[in-house]
Amino acid sequence: MAILVTGGAGYIGSHCVKILNEKGYETVVVDNLVEGHIQSLNLNETKFYKGNIADKDLLNKIFTENKIDGVIHFAAYLVVPESQSMPYKYYKNNIGATLELLNAMVENNIKYIVFSSSAATYGIPKNISVCEDDEQNPINTYGETKLAMEKMFKCFDRAHELKYVALRYFNVAGAYKTGEIGEAHNTEPHIIPIILQVANGKREKFQICGSDYNTPDGTNIRDYIHVEDLIDAHIRAFEYLKKENKSDYFNLGSGGGYSNLEILNAARKVTGHPIPCEFTERRPGDPDTLIASSEKAEKILSWKRNYQTIESIIESAWKWHKSHPNGYEK
Repeated sequence: MAILVTGGAGYIGSHCVKILNEKGYETVVVDNLVEGHIQSLNLNETKFYKGNIADKDLLNKIFTENKIDGVIHFAAYLVVPESQSMPYKYYKNNIGATLELLNAMVENNIKYIVFSSSAATYGIPKNISVCEDDEQNPINTYGETKLAMEKMFKCFDRAHELKYVALRYFNVAGAYKTGEIGEAHNTEPHIIPIILQVANGKREKFQICGSDYNTPDGTNIRDYIHVEDLIDAHIRAFEYLKKENKSDYFNLGSGGGYSNLEILNAARKVTGHPIPCEFTERRPGDPDTLIASSEKAEKILSWKRNYQTIESIIESAWKWHKSHPNGYEK
């Protein structure tokens, strides 16, 4: 039996496939390669289908040709500012394509799915350390689509007993410990790789969006989790579904946070590069602080982080970026 990984050639998806294979799972990947990279996959260890999960015929082909035990679902657009200016793109892809995936799972009697949700579903939290049952009130289109997807999963569970775990991420960073795969987007939206591109000579300077947030140094505070720790939670969630046959949802974070300035200074320390910086205008739809309480995941999934410091996360990312200054391009 195999696990289908949607978006499996992307940053997080490729790490998931690699670690699943290392743990002895069979894997099947579907990715349209708009943002994913075929070079991130070992095609001797995984079966690959190029295409979009909105393609019902492709999904039926995958489910017919493979004995799929369940799905780990990463395929989605994720850039907050873009979601604000292009809501159609985000609703069509994140919700519409996921709807086709769930329908195909029901038609092919696939009962388990672990889903990549987001801290963006909380919007501006009332509590500094966000718990799973805190109010979900997104302030950007990306978060709205993720919340709508969570509600959609709940409906499919009620109607078809399709069991799911929604994992609400905070900021994911870092790279696989050997530096052989890592984060490479066509348009990079994330702070740590952007900073490291400056250290690598690929950007002139780092721009911090906003200096007047309600935080000690005026810059956003976010919770960071290493991609390998994140994947460990996905695998534990899948095993939980198989064992308990019960849907649930979990936050994944560190329980603490770092401001953009603190991330910048940590990167300067790790790389030994001065990394020039300037402040620009705020991005629309960005809350001041997002920090997760992961106590529920720690208790129920027996999950714990191996990468405990922001320096260790940045060090692994720097190992990838130094050896792959152009990402997966030669």
